Amino acid sequence: MKNFLFFGAMVLMLSSCYTHTYMVGNGPQTGVEVKEKNHFVVYGLVPIATSNPHLMAGGAENYQVMTSHTFIDGLINSLTFGIYNPTTTVITK
Repeated sequence: MKNFLFFGAMVLMLSSCYTHTYMVGNGPQTGVEVKEKNHFVVYGLVPIATSNPHLMAGGAENYQVMTSHTFIDGLINSLTFGIYNPTTTVITK
């Protein structure tokens, strides 16, 4: 029983949120951030509304794009049993 509780606690502590990051040009120069939500349904298989990083950058040539499942996104996903699955896109100029 102790092993089960120990490994259960380890799984919860070592879990992380999904993050995908990439750079455009030389990466962020000014540190200005723009956030936008992406909306998916049916376990993320059907996109409803997705962000466009190029438009979010506002014509900047150098920026970083990070798309992630934040804690709040995961909480919403679990409360809706996977029917609604949001993600967050952050552009750092």
